[in-house]
Amino acid sequence: MSLPRFALAALNSHDYSPAKPLMTNFDRYLDSLRSRPITALALLRDWLRWDGDLPQLIAHLDRLKRMLDSFRPLPPTVVAELRSRFDVQFTYNSNAIEGNTLTLSETEMVVRSGLTIAGHPLVEHLEAIGHAQAIDYLETLSGAQSIDEREIRDLHSLILRSIDPRTAGVYRSVDVKAAGTNYEYPSHFLVRELMAGFHQWLQGSDNLHPIERAAQAHLEFVAIHPFADGNGRTARLLMNLLLLRAGYPIAIIANTQREAYIDAIVTHQTGGESDAFTRLVARSVQETLIESIAVASTALECRDRGAAFYDWVLTKIDGENG
Repeated sequence: MSLPRFALAALNSHDYSPAKPLMTNFDRYLDSLRSRPITALALLRDWLRWDGDLPQLIAHLDRLKRMLDSFRPLPPTVVAELRSRFDVQFTYNSNAIEGNTLTLSETEMVVRSGLTIAGHPLVEHLEAIGHAQAIDYLETLSGAQSIDEREIRDLHSLILRSIDPRTAGVYRSVDVKAAGTNYEYPSHFLVRELMAGFHQWLQGSDNLHPIERAAQAHLEFVAIHPFADGNGRTARLLMNLLLLRAGYPIAIIANTQREAYIDAIVTHQTGGESDAFTRLVARSVQETLIESIAVASTALECRDRGAAFYDWVLTKIDGENG
């Protein structure tokens, strides 16, 4: 018995499916995003940013990390996108804090295309290139279990080798003060001993929460100030190496936070508490965690992952719908 023409048409249409699957959580999430006038990143910033006290903030970041971990291993396309975003942002902001006047887009052109930007001195281009190379090296170190002095000196060398090869990776040989203050760093002849002690502290600080450990490592490093120049950039690289090894994305201290960043360091160096600095680092990690989740959660390759995230976000969406 032959089927009527309308039945054959229905069988051949794209709308017909004899066993059409139910919408997945990924599909429901994307459907919700399509109905909104904002991006996934803007939505998740609105929903996932937390501004409580430090212990609550760190507990919140652990929840965000569990969401991100539910997408692991991250597909190569997601890893490449996050590296593309964060590496240039990190280079721009870290150099800008130290006075480099290249903009974010100019930094990207220098790092990605090797272009020379009119009106900027050569040293600013070399700072951008050197920092980008240090990030590449940092990422090769992220899978190792420990950090030694050689790796720290190598990071510093990559930052400065094209600018001042004489001091790149070399501990300072003169006593120095903090710029614009009367604060004196430890004498140069104590640096090797202090750095050995710093290395021992790193090895024995696993009892700290990874974000607290990374922030404290930054503070302890800049308090020693082992190099003649480039200490801040090296400290931020070291801090992010510790975060990456603990499974967190990097902390990008924004140039717009420069005053608060320096004030928090000075507070610690003059005998004050370190919570303000740790909180600043934690809030920076929160931003990169949320952006990482936004990229992973909308990537097609992640549609069968991310249960911890999709369970949470669909509860949130269902709550909006009553």
